[in-house]
Amino acid sequence: IVGAFRRYREKGFIEILTCAATHGYLPLLGTDNSVYAQLAIAKQIHHKHFGVDPDGIWLPEAAYRPRYDWVPPVGKDKTPRTRRGIEEFLYHLDIHFFIVDSHLLKGGKAIGVYIDRFEALKKLWAQFEKEYEPREEIPRSPYQPYLCSSTGGKFATPFFVRDPETGLQVWSGEWGYPGNPAYLDFHKKHFPGGHRYWRVTDSQADLADKELYHPEWIADTISEQSHHFANLCAKVLNKAEAEQKVPPIITAPFDTELFGHWWFEGPKWLLEVARQISEIDGIAMTGGWSYLEKYPPDTVVQLPEGSWGQGGFHYIWLNEWTMWTWEHIYEAEKEMINFANRWVEKGGDYRLKRALVQMGKELLLLESSDWQFLISTWSARDYAERRIVFHYEKFKDLVRLARELIDGKEPPDGWMRELEILERQDDIFGDIDPALWADKNLEF
Repeated sequence: IVGAFRRYREKGFIEILTCAATHGYLPLLGTDNSVYAQLAIAKQIHHKHFGVDPDGIWLPEAAYRPRYDWVPPVGKDKTPRTRRGIEEFLYHLDIHFFIVDSHLLKGGKAIGVYIDRFEALKKLWAQFEKEYEPREEIPRSPYQPYLCSSTGGKFATPFFVRDPETGLQVWSGEWGYPGNPAYLDFHKKHFPGGHRYWRVTDSQADLADKELYHPEWIADTISEQSHHFANLCAKVLNKAEAEQKVPPIITAPFDTELFGHWWFEGPKWLLEVARQISEIDGIAMTGGWSYLEKYPPDTVVQLPEGSWGQGGFHYIWLNEWTMWTWEHIYEAEKEMINFANRWVEKGGDYRLKRALVQMGKELLLLESSDWQFLISTWSARDYAERRIVFHYEKFKDLVRLARELIDGKEPPDGWMRELEILERQDDIFGDIDPALWADKNLEF
């Protein structure tokens, strides 16, 4: 699959963005060292597989945090520390653009009702709010890129804005395209095989009331919806063109799993949309970097903290069910930085390097935002909790091994064998450099 994507990129058919290495939720990671490592490794792996550096990035959960004096939302350490804005890392790593949800552009505090339910979330927002001075609501078009800077114009990095109008047509399962009565229903499955034979029928219908799926009905529905979407894009672009100076662009990001997994007919719809758009004069599909090369932005915007998650803030990833996960992550981050700094200063033998490399991998796996999402949505919650505990405990085992090696001691019987097993089991990203977590990387 990766090879096919690379060929299409080389032919100029698609633009491939990177993400954070293990989809770590960057605004909540406890150290800038971890943010840097997540992004630097992602860039390295992108170059390894695609032969070029990434031009842009999809920040995990479209989550952004500006520069301010930050206090960990969990744990006993309440010492404020200046944290860099996410755009500063992107600028330093030469990643040219990112994407945010539309509510961040307008400066609104789209936190949602959940902030009142969780004290940690309330405290985190209060920290940022002290230093953020909301400006008057200035109508800003989501159909053009801007420059993001939380340092008075330094490290200004372009960003695009997710379009809410076209997005809801696809995202909404209730009244958007996937909720069409003719489409295959995702939830009703035959037992024990798990096959799906029923159609949506009605988005509010009980499973018992679902009617049989008819594949022969689908072609006309896809044709109608793709035609509607293409013309909606044209309408939005024509309206925006009359209201702004630069040629408008629609940014329409969607989770890949929507097409084919949640929405069985989604891939066919996507293909038909591309065909429909190609037949409309005056509009065309393009990539973010291709647009920026022609129309570089010059308007600098200070974005608030937030994401595209429920409530627009961190609720899904930081709540009463997930606070313990961040305590584990913050503890492991500090250990990793200490070992990385020592490695840069004094080095060590090949066994110590192996231990530190695997520590980095266990930390990256521990930082994956998927775990908090699965816990908060009660989807495979037990599995997510087991994975967090596993990577945390293996990380601590490696800390003990590394300390034995640093002290010049021979590890107890079986420890190196356990390392070999873990190296095979959690073998991600190849031979990563432990120095990526060192403080020297933050001298920018």
